[in-house]
Amino acid sequence: MKIIITGGTGLIGRALTDRLARDGDEIIILSRGSDRPAGLSDSARVVKWDARTDEGWSGELAEADAVVNLAGSNLSGGRWTESRKQLMRQSRIDAGKAVLAGIRTTGHIPPAFIQASGINYYGHREDRFIDESEPPGDDFLANLCVEWEGTTAPVEALGSRRVVIRSGPVLNVDEGALPPLAMPFHLFLGGRTGSGKQGISWIHINDEVEAIRFLIKDSTVTGPVNLCAPGPVTNAEFASALGRAMNRPSLFPVPGFALRTAMGEVSDTILLGQFAIPSRLAEAGYRFRFPEIEQALRHLLQHESGLPGSGLFRRGASAATRMFLP
Repeated sequence: MKIIITGGTGLIGRALTDRLARDGDEIIILSRGSDRPAGLSDSARVVKWDARTDEGWSGELAEADAVVNLAGSNLSGGRWTESRKQLMRQSRIDAGKAVLAGIRTTGHIPPAFIQASGINYYGHREDRFIDESEPPGDDFLANLCVEWEGTTAPVEALGSRRVVIRSGPVLNVDEGALPPLAMPFHLFLGGRTGSGKQGISWIHINDEVEAIRFLIKDSTVTGPVNLCAPGPVTNAEFASALGRAMNRPSLFPVPGFALRTAMGEVSDTILLGQFAIPSRLAEAGYRFRFPEIEQALRHLLQHESGLPGSGLFRRGASAATRMFLP
């Protein structure tokens, strides 16, 4: 298959590229950078784009079997100032419109189109399990997801099978949600954050990638699909499981007001949550490699040192610092 990936140099994009390359697929990464990103699979070809228009790259869509649109600035790249929130929004909207313009310019309709989104689509829900039938929430992240999803909706009318992947926090030791959450545990200071009752609809990086691969190749699935493990947990349960996986106590809660004071609105990604379940993915026949949180964490951390100063600790400290900065 010929597969085009936007946002292919990010956490999910790099892992997905490596996995598809093992299938022998032809991978084209659309990147704003002029240099080839370090660690990217040698079998992937990088094509420069501006993430706003179809100029200079749309010819790559010819004979493409699938497009995976993951482009969008990092939600945890710093405090949510008005300018950063605008960047988060505009980077997603512009990229979606650019891909749509490229499809219209070339006239080639990719049979499969995977559109990224987030589990934040549903807003803050703690009272029940929710699946893809749930309506959107009405906070900043929910509205961002609604608008993000809408940018490429017209490809359906053009004849493409579009799947919207609403991903939960992706657990990986290199980047993403896990390193900053693990950092206090290195110092024996780990524990729940806020009330500890907020839901975490997490997913192991291997399942994130395998599920996207499954959705690219399974021609029967359309519409929204939650990409999260079938076992969502509370923040307190997550902290306890992380402590056990790292052989550390989970005794030191971080008050919600302190986190919000220090981090501002970006703390919503930690203090608010939902209990989402992957109903449509299960119905389609996908089998999770890591359905339970402790199993997933032990697998991810099995080769990681629990000592302060380790690679995981440094990555966590760097990620946490970015969230405190403007």
